[in-house]
Amino acid sequence: MRPQAFINARLLDPASGLDAPGTLVVVDGKIAAVGRDVRADQGMEVIDCDGACLAPGLVDMRAFLGEPGFEEKETLATGGLAAAAGGVTTVAAQPQTDPIVDEPALVGFIARRARETCVVNVVSMAAITKGLRGEEMTEMGLLHEAGAVAFTDGWQPVANAQVMRRAMSYGTSWDLLIVHHAEEPALARGGHMNSGEVASRLGLKGIPPMAEVIMVERDLRLAEMTGARYHAACLSTGEALESMRRGKQRGLRVTCGAAAHHFALNENEVGEYRTFAKVSPPLRSEEDRAAVVEALKDGTIDVIVSDHSPQDQESKRLPFPVAEFGIAGLQTLLPLSLELVHNGSLPLLDLLAKLTINPARLLKLPAGQFARGAPADLVLFDLDAPWRINEKALKSKSKNTPFDGRPVQGRVLRTVVAGETVYEQEGA
Repeated sequence: MRPQAFINARLLDPASGLDAPGTLVVVDGKIAAVGRDVRADQGMEVIDCDGACLAPGLVDMRAFLGEPGFEEKETLATGGLAAAAGGVTTVAAQPQTDPIVDEPALVGFIARRARETCVVNVVSMAAITKGLRGEEMTEMGLLHEAGAVAFTDGWQPVANAQVMRRAMSYGTSWDLLIVHHAEEPALARGGHMNSGEVASRLGLKGIPPMAEVIMVERDLRLAEMTGARYHAACLSTGEALESMRRGKQRGLRVTCGAAAHHFALNENEVGEYRTFAKVSPPLRSEEDRAAVVEALKDGTIDVIVSDHSPQDQESKRLPFPVAEFGIAGLQTLLPLSLELVHNGSLPLLDLLAKLTINPARLLKLPAGQFARGAPADLVLFDLDAPWRINEKALKSKSKNTPFDGRPVQGRVLRTVVAGETVYEQEGA
């Protein structure tokens, strides 16, 4: 591979605070030099960025990639193409495959399969409990040694507080990250959207915001009790975020994420039973949506995730109560997040930190920054380019997006993984 020089770039590195014009040099798939005074040497492949933004590739902490077992919804190959088109260079795959990722051999299988078929980096989160049943802990130590970067039961909450306490206690001895879908299942069971006026008008059973608040409060107490590294995967309510804010103020080792659709949409998107807007946790009230934005601004929310949950048409084009939850979010993660910059809610570097270095540090990955010797995983994007999201252009095998036709500003021009271009916008 020839050395490369990305010249005339707006270099953006949240880890170091760099925001300046300059050049980035890649040698043998790793970052060799970056800065204002760096120059391209003779013999290098020169990529003229023409003033576009060059940042570390995005790291997505919450995505379902289908394989093994649900290849009709997504595969590692198609999920990788969607990620690359969205500027995502590392994806943390969720464990709710078939079979479930609760054995070390499955972690190894996904790693091998991803190397063979996927154009981006894939790491695995393994299950907290065997079979995601919430009853018996997995062999977390062995799973970690096999390559699992964190532990979660995916979209299935661990209802038993004793089981969660044991998982947190065990995880503390290995400094493992426990990631949880914070929802009290008895309160949420049978619900289809956010409780409130909209659900009542549509005649749909609601999922009360308190289901999230109660579980977050419980988990914070358990984290305080055990000293665990705890991450609430996808918070959507103002009260739960306030609980997380207080937990951080008490010095607990706790973090949280939010999905792009929870600050881009509210419950009104369900409209007349639009199943593409059915997600878990559900789209909330406008007050809660605004609270998510505020928590992003003040740093309560550490990471932004795609919450990519591809669903085939047979699972979505059904009456609302029986349709599956989920949005195909990998390809729309960056443009939706950039809305926060364009509307003045967040500075660009602060936003990018939640998409790059913050998730990389939580997962202890050598990604998300312009460090010399780090993998050359990069995204080049035009911050101001206007376009409309088109579901037919999504690279994901499933097209379940509520954002079809939405005007956005900011477009991925090129995605690079270990020095190799894995996506390039036509005409870029």
